[in-house]
Amino acid sequence: MGDNKATVTAGPGQASPGQASPGQANTGQASPGQVSAKRSGRLPAALRWIWRFLWSTPVSVVLAVVIVVTAILVGTFFNVESSQTEAAWGTGVIPIFSLGHWWSPLTALFIPSDPLQVVVGVVCALLFLGIAERLMGSVRTIAAFVVSGVVGILIGVSLQALGNVVQEWWATGTTLDITLDPLTGIAGALVAASAFASGLWRRRIRVITFAVLLMFVLYDGDSYNVYRLIAAIAGLGLGVLLRRSGTPHKWMRSSHSETRTLLAAILAVSAIGPMVALFSASQNGVFYYLGDLFRASIPDGAEILQKCAAEASEACDQQLAQLNLFGVGPLLLTFMPLILLLVAALGLRRGRRFALWLAIGLKLLLAVLGFFAFGSLTDVERLRGDFWEYVVWGAAGFVVPLGIAVLLWVNRRFFQVKAPRRALGEFLVSVVLAFVVLAVADVVIALSNRQSFIPSGTDPAALIADIPRRFLPSIFLGNVGQAFYPTDDATLFVFQWIGPTFWAVFILASIRLIHSTSVAIAEGDEARIRSLLKAGGGGTLGFMATWPGNVYWFTSDGTAAVAYRVINGVAITLSDPVCAKDKAEETIRGFAQWCDENSWMPVFYSVHAEYLPVFDEMGWQYMSVGEETLMHPIGFDLVGKPWQKVRQALNRGIKEGLTTQWTTWDELPLSMVNRINAISEQWVAEKELPEMGFTLGAMEELKDPDVKLMLALDQAGEMQAITSWLPSYRDGAVVGWTIDFMRRADGSMNGVMEFLIASAALHMKDDGIEVLSLSGAPLATAPTAPGEAPAQATVMSRLLDFLARTLEPAYGFSSLFRFKAKFNPSYSTIYMAYPDPLALPTIGTAIGKAYLPDASPREYLALVRTLVK
Repeated sequence: MGDNKATVTAGPGQASPGQASPGQANTGQASPGQVSAKRSGRLPAALRWIWRFLWSTPVSVVLAVVIVVTAILVGTFFNVESSQTEAAWGTGVIPIFSLGHWWSPLTALFIPSDPLQVVVGVVCALLFLGIAERLMGSVRTIAAFVVSGVVGILIGVSLQALGNVVQEWWATGTTLDITLDPLTGIAGALVAASAFASGLWRRRIRVITFAVLLMFVLYDGDSYNVYRLIAAIAGLGLGVLLRRSGTPHKWMRSSHSETRTLLAAILAVSAIGPMVALFSASQNGVFYYLGDLFRASIPDGAEILQKCAAEASEACDQQLAQLNLFGVGPLLLTFMPLILLLVAALGLRRGRRFALWLAIGLKLLLAVLGFFAFGSLTDVERLRGDFWEYVVWGAAGFVVPLGIAVLLWVNRRFFQVKAPRRALGEFLVSVVLAFVVLAVADVVIALSNRQSFIPSGTDPAALIADIPRRFLPSIFLGNVGQAFYPTDDATLFVFQWIGPTFWAVFILASIRLIHSTSVAIAEGDEARIRSLLKAGGGGTLGFMATWPGNVYWFTSDGTAAVAYRVINGVAITLSDPVCAKDKAEETIRGFAQWCDENSWMPVFYSVHAEYLPVFDEMGWQYMSVGEETLMHPIGFDLVGKPWQKVRQALNRGIKEGLTTQWTTWDELPLSMVNRINAISEQWVAEKELPEMGFTLGAMEELKDPDVKLMLALDQAGEMQAITSWLPSYRDGAVVGWTIDFMRRADGSMNGVMEFLIASAALHMKDDGIEVLSLSGAPLATAPTAPGEAPAQATVMSRLLDFLARTLEPAYGFSSLFRFKAKFNPSYSTIYMAYPDPLALPTIGTAIGKAYLPDASPREYLALVRTLVK
């Protein structure tokens, strides 16, 4: 903003290395101590972060080391035959009841069974046990790990022994299992630690943990998976005991957004489950057989072709169908239902009605397939004496997907977000066009190479009727109808890849449809927002709400509003809520609820500290994203040493004959309009960098009749510099002006911007203006007062510091901040408030896109070149 590099106009939302906001939870741990801090201070930043992390989670680090050491000592690290190791240290029915190894439930928690579990165990110890340790401390973590792990194993072993007596399928299939598994205790400790988390995180930890554990139990079913699930259940009760709180947890009603998240997680787990069964060597899970639906058996192609070349029979048709469905393309086609379920889960998370119907339809199909698959894939001999168990297991494969479909239907009111009509039309055109083109290509290629098909003499009508087989997975068609196999390689390639190509188009079009957003300004909204601004809402930055790109939400009585824009599912507000002070909380909560109903993530951006108590009550987090620099024209003068540089610029401008003009765009003659365009275009051309938007005004924003312009003119009447000023009101009268647009002409006087701003301040003093805002300072914080200790660095503040250093060569943020400091301003921190810290990467991406909405590839390349230099 301002001179040279500083000409990136200063909006309020430029990110700055924010300090941890008051009332914001500090999830970090205390520093290691003075000695350790001195040692770590000599290390690079990355190593210092690792040092702090290791120091703050000693139990998880020690367990990770123990896992590696024990694996090396007993040989599982090198994948040595582990039967003797399992017999000596593992746990299960045999070790405890037959060998009398009463200690095995404890030793099994510290030894991994193979190299893969060494890696997984170390990662889970450092990550999940580290989370538990940060939540409830080291001593409780040790207790939770040991107690929940031992209890999970003992109860699981007891169930196996009891089930073996009555010949229950799972128990008889796992009685001989011997288990070594540190993850059992880690699962229990993580769930126990959830009792110490906030309500939002407590629910998330528990739902996600149990969903994953249940998936492995149902689709894999080995002993260690069941032990982990039982340990997690034990962790629920253990967490309550360890917390020892006088106020028990209350059931928290889920918001619409949280309900959608949980339902999407359930659907995603149900999609991943068959993959677990597919790659699992175990057949102990209730749903293990569903993996066979997606398991491709490789037929002997040469033998089948030789046999069926001269004869046509039902057996040959079935074998040719198998052969025709073998290959990479058909294999991908087989997994399309699972991929579509994941796409549907993404849509459910965003509240999309299209995703709801897609998920329900797929689940109904899989329920039917699961019902028939169990009867065809289960050994009938196993039925003898186990009829009711067979019925229960078989029914589960049908009931569970049907139950998920019913669950989604019952909760359909949470999925009310419909795609815009234009986006839906584009989706239908894309899908129908892809199908028609590919189907025609299938028929044309098949007919032109009809002589290459087996059986020979294939009828053209039959080839046309065979089109659905190109597009549907084999699990949907099975061996229905007569199959045809082309021996020509080119034709075979087309046959095998037409289906995956179509579904790739369908998936991409579905994702685009799910992300489509319909937001538009209704007729009269602009006049309503201006009326509220003039009544006194929005604060010093509120007039930016009138800029193009913003849309508006109004309260039911029309006395309050919020300006926002939706980017990647994030509803980013701009400035304070536009309302009276006493309606702020109601307005903020109402907008957040409305976003929740539309499956948007609400983010209040560039709000002032006076609104933070509202976000504290809502349980949101917030962080500093800039410093607004303020002056008070009523008491403005240029006396004293602090004003020396500004005073010199003002005096020099007067000596050189510079004059100022306070005007509006509509009052300018055409010559001055052209001069402003020339100055701005010259600046943009010289920078070659993408011009920023959102809180940063450009030429279009100057043309508003309520926006004032302060021009610096030389003796010949030529324009040397221009600034624009946005009004802020109280009861219809202007009480403040906020600077926005700043440009200077090449060859203009050094200090012309200081001259222009000082002149504007003196003009506002004469008009009785209360506040002059120099707007926000990008990636900067107010200087620390003498004697005041600097705020403790956080992960986010370190990230913003890094961004400030990285972007400085391109946009000169530090120069801009130093420029504003010349005017001896007071500082008012502006914040970003958000409900979900996990969404920070998404929020950051959306805000970045808001600032650079129309940057071309060439401009991005120029930005990268500048940063590299």
